Amino acid sequence: MTGQNPDAVEIDTSKPHPARMYDWFLGGKDNYPVDELMAKELLALDTRGRDMARVNRAFMHRATRWLVGDGVRQFLDIGTGIPTEPNLHQIAQQAAPDARVVYCDNDPIVLAHAAALLRSTPEGATEYIQADARDSESILDAAGKILDFGRPVALSLLALLHFVDDEDGAAELVDRLLGRLCSGSYLVLSHTTGDFDPEGAARARALYRARGMTLRPRTRVEFTRFFHGLELVEPGVALSAEWHPELGEAIDVPGHDPIPGYAGVARKR
Repeated sequence: MTGQNPDAVEIDTSKPHPARMYDWFLGGKDNYPVDELMAKELLALDTRGRDMARVNRAFMHRATRWLVGDGVRQFLDIGTGIPTEPNLHQIAQQAAPDARVVYCDNDPIVLAHAAALLRSTPEGATEYIQADARDSESILDAAGKILDFGRPVALSLLALLHFVDDEDGAAELVDRLLGRLCSGSYLVLSHTTGDFDPEGAARARALYRARGMTLRPRTRVEFTRFFHGLELVEPGVALSAEWHPELGEAIDVPGHDPIPGYAGVARKR
């Protein structure tokens, strides 16, 4: 396992962290009062916070199944979050036991639970990297010890880029990561949006800013720009809940308004 020793993990519980808030929304136990407090503040803005997390998780499952069906056997998942079964490698290796998966996250609590991400099939491999997503060169160097960059890799940045503002280089980050991957590789993205409730999105962004964190909801047009130069697979950019629903579990969400998130998968030429 790349990175520091999990026995020496020091977790900052003085401020919320997106990975731990996501865990709380999914009903996990690996979060702290500060994470629960902010999650509940977000629920006050939109009561469907838990549904958003579940929909995003289900998209990951479906996208992984689609990629394995297309012959992909290597995955680099950045912004992994706290392990919640089934994890990406479990979905991939169920269909392709020889699949190789590298996870990356920057929250020490993910490192503390990374053993759950390393339970690979004998035929495949899994690895965990403790690093900030913006440290692309270090991530790629470490991932290259497990993955063969001469063969296609699926790069997953799920519910991650909305924590990186434009001026902090969100688009450049994607380009740097894709730059080391060969033709036939894939980019897998999901992202929150303010298209359906701009005022609510603005309040959520202000809440994050007040906690010293970044939230950058993007429009459909802004999100689509991350796929520039790539070939979007059908159905293109779609609501996360509507991307190939036939490939996985349906998430029953009360009400008629769409869950405010987009998703897409695109192939590098």
